[in-house]
Amino acid sequence: MNDTLGHVLLVARREFGTRIRERGFQAGLVITLLILVGVIVLPKVFGGNDNDFTVGLQGSATRLQPVLAQTAKTSGITLHLSTVDSEQAGRQQVSDGTLTAVVVGDRQVIVKKTLDNRLTVLLQGAYQQVRSTERLAAAGINPVRVQQALAVPALPVQSLNSADQASGRKQAVAFFAVIFLYGQLFGYAMWVALGVVEEKSSRVIELLLSTLRPWQLLAGKVAGIGLLGLIQFVILGVAGLGAALATKTLSVPGEAIGTIGHVLVWFLFGYTFYACLAAGIAARVSRQEDLQNAIGPLQVLLIGSFFIAIFAGQHPNEQLASVLSFVPPFSAMVMPLRVAAGAASTGQVLLALLFMLVATLALVRFAAWVYAGAVLRIGAKVRLADALRSGREQQVAG
Repeated sequence: MNDTLGHVLLVARREFGTRIRERGFQAGLVITLLILVGVIVLPKVFGGNDNDFTVGLQGSATRLQPVLAQTAKTSGITLHLSTVDSEQAGRQQVSDGTLTAVVVGDRQVIVKKTLDNRLTVLLQGAYQQVRSTERLAAAGINPVRVQQALAVPALPVQSLNSADQASGRKQAVAFFAVIFLYGQLFGYAMWVALGVVEEKSSRVIELLLSTLRPWQLLAGKVAGIGLLGLIQFVILGVAGLGAALATKTLSVPGEAIGTIGHVLVWFLFGYTFYACLAAGIAARVSRQEDLQNAIGPLQVLLIGSFFIAIFAGQHPNEQLASVLSFVPPFSAMVMPLRVAAGAASTGQVLLALLFMLVATLALVRFAAWVYAGAVLRIGAKVRLADALRSGREQQVAG
């Protein structure tokens, strides 16, 4: 038992070490990281801050400054106030984009095109408050008492769908995580398939199988490449989460961490399923030129799962999404989106994981038979029935 596990770990270590040193993997990881961080950060950098305004006050409008500063603070708006010497200077600064708006005395507000609704409420409210106080004082009425009488607290608002905002954030995180999940499953399953064909066409497989059993080689290859994929997935998840928190695109890390963790679990099941299927398919051909046609059905299955997942993200309670979230291998991409939308219970998730586990274990055994029965046959594509029969005979003989 120890020797068997040792052989599997030896192959896994070889696959992991070889792949992680490849320039293609390193360059791909860096490019993917840059794209991910760029998608999150660049809109914030070049799109500006929607809550950030610069306002100039000219003449008597400078008396609005204390009220504007206090109101902006309570409204969550960043307001940069400055004094403008003249109306002409204010117009010029608005025209060249230095100021968002300039308040000219008690006469008008000057803007380049249109005034943002939030800034409109802020400026008009501050002006009305100051002018009302001045008029009350001029009429001999104590404005403080009037304000106290008018300071009626607003009615509290209770939302029946208070969880919608959190659910929306979870769905957004799950959507991007599933996109990366699709890319990881597609890319690493192809790595497994290409590795099998390379070893078979170069006859390296004959040397390896002189000391290893076919299923040990298959298990080690899947485990080694899968570990690399898992590490890359975690790196991308941490980088994306860090960028989202830094730019305040995401304000509640716990929701994202839970969603990413859930997707990681499905990555392990989904990768094992697709990688074993890819290895079994690749073992039946001897040239890379033949691999594309042979692996076509697997690619169609992956792409179909992805589009079904997109549909499930938009319609998580539809019957098609509900059913396929339990059907392997569709469940690997569909269930995370239904969970993020709050459309799947814990019991349903556990049941889907159980179905996926049973299907994956069955496929592992099936793929091991095909791999063992076909991997040493050079030449024309091996028929599936012949590979299965040969693989089972080898298992009985061994």
